[in-house]
Amino acid sequence: MSHRMNLKQLRYFVAVAQELHFGRAAKRLHISQPALSFDIKKFEQQLGVTLLERTNKRVTLTQAGALLLTEAEHLLAHAADAEQLVRRSSRRLTGRLRVGFVNSMLFRGLPEAVARFGHEHADIDIVLKELNTEEQIAALAGQRIDLGCAHGIRHGDDISSHALLSESFVCCLPGGHPRAGTGPIDLASLADEPFILFPRAVSPHYHDRIVALCVEAGFSPDIRHEVRLWQTVVTMVEKGMGIALVPAPLKHAERGDACFRELRQCGHVGNSTAAAQRHY
Repeated sequence: MSHRMNLKQLRYFVAVAQELHFGRAAKRLHISQPALSFDIKKFEQQLGVTLLERTNKRVTLTQAGALLLTEAEHLLAHAADAEQLVRRSSRRLTGRLRVGFVNSMLFRGLPEAVARFGHEHADIDIVLKELNTEEQIAALAGQRIDLGCAHGIRHGDDISSHALLSESFVCCLPGGHPRAGTGPIDLASLADEPFILFPRAVSPHYHDRIVALCVEAGFSPDIRHEVRLWQTVVTMVEKGMGIALVPAPLKHAERGDACFRELRQCGHVGNSTAAAQRHY
């Protein structure tokens, strides 16, 4: 092959060789037919061979043209791959992504999402910081985290958010509880039970929503114990220290000494999880 061969000439030739029609090839290349005919003729002169046989009725490939077509298609494919690789490399993200999360996100796919992100963006280090919702808002405002996963986010104009999911509550009961059998239970039937719940200062969204559900069922919950983590809630229920309303995904962590039951009145009354990030 002549050293004067270039990708433009190969693209023009491949278009004509594949279409076997100068008019269609010119339209495909967005150039005029006379210009394409001139460039192909000049290309043949540079190579010193005839690539295309032309008649008034049709265009056909010569043996040299057929050979060049195969090689040119491979060369153009490699060139396209190289261009895409270079463009992708220039856009490659590097650095560190600091993500705040509430504890219950461990049961909502956060570990799997982190693993998937790490596989797709190997040059970015993800740093997870466990914070409650209010702490995440403050951390976003103070630029101590870049992204947060929290509940019922209320924030200023400098932070944007969108809903990730909405899910129902279930009741977490000790394994030996009289209502620990199968099937949904009435929340009102738990009016005399001691409840285990987050302090409002830790999670206003959960605290207010759970209290509201109890009030809607006709009673004010007896909040006997206050804790900060869902695992602590479940552990205390296992020990028979009370009952709790928890997000439905936690039932996948069910252990022998605790059970999870649907609530008949609020099977579709959910809590929301949102992702938020600060505007920079």
